[in-house]
Amino acid sequence: MPVILVANPKGGVGKSTLASNLAGFLAHRGHAVMLGDIDRQQSSARWLAQRPAALPAIRGWELASAEQLRTPKGVSHAVLDTPAGLHGKKLAQALKVADRVLVPLQPSLFDIQATYDFVRELQDAARDRDGSAGRPEIGLVAMRVREGTLSQQQLHQFIEQLKLPLLAELRDTQNYVQLAARGLTLWDIAPGRVARDLAQWHGLCAWLERPVKDGKD
Repeated sequence: MPVILVANPKGGVGKSTLASNLAGFLAHRGHAVMLGDIDRQQSSARWLAQRPAALPAIRGWELASAEQLRTPKGVSHAVLDTPAGLHGKKLAQALKVADRVLVPLQPSLFDIQATYDFVRELQDAARDRDGSAGRPEIGLVAMRVREGTLSQQQLHQFIEQLKLPLLAELRDTQNYVQLAARGLTLWDIAPGRVARDLAQWHGLCAWLERPVKDGKD
């Protein structure tokens, strides 16, 4: 079962927005999806509670204890929304189950600095993971980007240093906010209403649909 971890230690970078729309995409592709929330704020869990029953189902997970994650039976794909401040032992535990890690970041100096340190820790932790499980694939998603700005240029320069794929560059729009308030994703409404946003997801969606590699390096 592919497990996608959405992680960045800085709060407010768009983890829950990204995680919920990832789950929505996978659900609309016909997968049995779980959106697991391990953030104390429970943003994704609250979003899930607002989701209309008539839409493609996205399940929450069963929590056996504060330290044990349990996926419901029949789930084929899992998206995990993580808390701010994810470091050390908690990060290592999350990586034990992750096949892919998506790191959302915004084009600001504070986000860039926090993300740089986290990516280095993430890569070190991934190398320390049990070799039989392979290392998770890591990708970046730029959030709330305003095209043609200096901050966008600085973000691109920073990403070049990380040597990780930029899978999507999502614009700063109220579409995500308005949809989230109703438990919806981009894939739950008429495509024409969010055509520009859907186009920005093409690269990320293609990455998600690739088979998970065995023995990643």
